[in-house]
Amino acid sequence: MVKILKEFKEFAVRGNVLDLAVGVIIGGAFGKIVTSLVNDIIMPPISILLGRVNLVDRFINLSSDKNPDTLTHAKEQSAAVIAYGNFLNVLLDFTIVAFCIFMIVKGANALRRLGQPDPAAPSEPTDKNCPYCLSKIPVKATRCSHCTSHLETDAESELEGGLS
Repeated sequence: MVKILKEFKEFAVRGNVLDLAVGVIIGGAFGKIVTSLVNDIIMPPISILLGRVNLVDRFINLSSDKNPDTLTHAKEQSAAVIAYGNFLNVLLDFTIVAFCIFMIVKGANALRRLGQPDPAAPSEPTDKNCPYCLSKIPVKATRCSHCTSHLETDAESELEGGLS
């Protein structure tokens, strides 16, 4: 029993678990902000464009014996309805959250790449072709590993070029 408690303590205080807990709490608060943004900022202008209709209250009544005026009345009457307005509202919430998360991840990736060298930048060549057999060999090689020919080094070719 003591061993299990010790393992649980190690698990619970591990950095990843704490990071995950903070992420869930921040995510919940962020979700409330986005819901408020959609309900209080974005939906009112859309409602005006649709002729002052509250999109959240839009529904299709599937009950022939009940005729509710609003979604609230439909729920009170236990009427079977398709609440497509509420679905569109939740879909808009999700789209905004997904876009914000995308932008956060994109920014984090850009910061991560900031300290790393550019992979597209040209680097020093690591190999060259042997002038005799045209095999690839290391740049610093003085003999070809394939044909065993003696190769000129850069210093030797500069000296010969300067003597002529």
